[in-house]
Amino acid sequence: MTKRHVLLSVLLGVFAMSTHAAGPHDTDWTTPAESAHFRTTPSYAQTLAYLQQLQQAAPGKIKLETFGVTPEGRPMTVVIASGDGTFTPEAARAAHKPVILLQAGIHPGEIEGKDAGLMLLRDIAVTKKYPHLLDHVVLVYIPVFSVDGHEHSSPYNRINQNGPESMGFRGQSQYLNLNRDYIKADAPEMLAWLKLWQTWLPDFLVDVHTTDGADYQYDLTWYTEDPHKLDPAVAAWQHKTIVDQAMPAYEKHGHLASIYLEFKDGRDPRKGIENFGSGPRFSTGYAALQNRPALLLETHMLKSYAVRVYAIYDLLHVLLDDINRDPAALLAATSKADADTIARAQDANAQVPLTFKPDPTSTPFELKGYAFTQTPSDISNDTWIQYDPTKPQTYRIDNWNGLLPDLSIDPPAAYVVPAQWKTIIDKLDAHGIAYMRIGHPMKEVDAQAYQLDQPHWASEPFEGHLMLRSFTLRTVPTEVTLPAGSIVVPMNQRAANVAMQLLEPQAPDSLLHWGYLNAIFEAKEYGEPRVLEKLARDMMAKDPKLKAEFDQKLHDDPAFAASSRARLEFFFERSPWYSVQAVGAYPVLRLNAAQLAILGTK
Repeated sequence: MTKRHVLLSVLLGVFAMSTHAAGPHDTDWTTPAESAHFRTTPSYAQTLAYLQQLQQAAPGKIKLETFGVTPEGRPMTVVIASGDGTFTPEAARAAHKPVILLQAGIHPGEIEGKDAGLMLLRDIAVTKKYPHLLDHVVLVYIPVFSVDGHEHSSPYNRINQNGPESMGFRGQSQYLNLNRDYIKADAPEMLAWLKLWQTWLPDFLVDVHTTDGADYQYDLTWYTEDPHKLDPAVAAWQHKTIVDQAMPAYEKHGHLASIYLEFKDGRDPRKGIENFGSGPRFSTGYAALQNRPALLLETHMLKSYAVRVYAIYDLLHVLLDDINRDPAALLAATSKADADTIARAQDANAQVPLTFKPDPTSTPFELKGYAFTQTPSDISNDTWIQYDPTKPQTYRIDNWNGLLPDLSIDPPAAYVVPAQWKTIIDKLDAHGIAYMRIGHPMKEVDAQAYQLDQPHWASEPFEGHLMLRSFTLRTVPTEVTLPAGSIVVPMNQRAANVAMQLLEPQAPDSLLHWGYLNAIFEAKEYGEPRVLEKLARDMMAKDPKLKAEFDQKLHDDPAFAASSRARLEFFFERSPWYSVQAVGAYPVLRLNAAQLAILGTK
């Protein structure tokens, strides 16, 4: 432990023992974690009891609400805090106050945000240490997101972490990782969170975690989405507020902070850092689709729990202070981003990136780490790295965090989802995507379709899904009949980016990639071998080029040549009996502006 952390730990212990009584009836406002000198973190019941005491002591500043129920039947609690009782989204908008969504415990073994939040709410509303922090801001605070996981507490849930004595489990009770669930939205907790998001439409998201990985001097690392994933107005606000203002002020409170440290090689930090690959399944990636800045905080797992809690506490009050002093800047950035997304629908030359690739140019980075040794291991047959935290050392390394757009598409004027694809429509509903429903059948609708072939799936499940890894894609014009109840999803809406990531098959977290549409690759009718034998001869007799193609495949593909079934399927798949089944026909259609206009007249 460094001298800085020794001093901080002493001060924290003194503070925990000397927090003065405040509020009605001389209530002791020491939080449960402070009372335990940060050896433990409170249960969910203890957490709610403390929050209820705060609400009773400061009813005009703090309000508790339930926004969902977990699979095991526990209430999901959110705290609304403001300086003047602004407790609804309508009131916040009327008062021109930005809404900050702060969430803790999405991974409930990483729970510093809960205990830091309790302390900060107390010091805003009761002890008045920061009485004006929420004068121009509304704070929406989730103390524990994954409540069932929080209550599945054990000393053995996180082998890499230094306290508290017992901590929650990474998954919720259905073994889903909520921070992989934002876009697919399988978990009841995430469905509740999405409703909360749509109700409040926050202007800024802060998501609190604890690291795994390497050892280094920093108390906290942080991550924001690459500017290429953001509207320029949001990217500019994010950089100014977090990089230029908050982090320098934060370090004056005695902490060291760094950008997120994803090492290219965990056995040798000197090889540099890279982007960890956030996307729509993660909190910050989803916020980016919603045109919102977001900040991922990762306290360092090997620092004491007291240091980690105060690392979050100090950064939160610095951030809130910055936003509270200039709320109009944040509101202007998010408003501009929403307007830009809506206006993009009128730009015939617009290109929207679906995927991103590493920037080939690195930048220099100064890593405040520790000396380490590398030992060949006779157990793993790999290199065993061991850090010496008594020997701080600075390394000059390469930073490969930058991203560039990779696969980009021209967005349609609208998507069409036929009524029978209820799974897709339900997901659009979960995300609050606006659409128009067709009240009667429509014939001869011209649209653009995707034909998908050569699908390959993962060999193991991930988050409850066997994901589609790759496929070939081509665009084909089509004319379809749409049943009543089909929907049209226009792209002139603020959530257009979310819709595109769900519906474009090549998007990395599309519903197709998550395996919701695997059935489109299954032929339901098949041919008996005795019938296909005759079909093959008839087809070759009529088409010499087909026979030549068959002979070439026999020559080039030994596995094909060895499979009697594959040989016969070669002909069946090229026959009308197969093509009528529309195997691989992607059900979501695209409309250009002209097609959308014609559809609107039918």
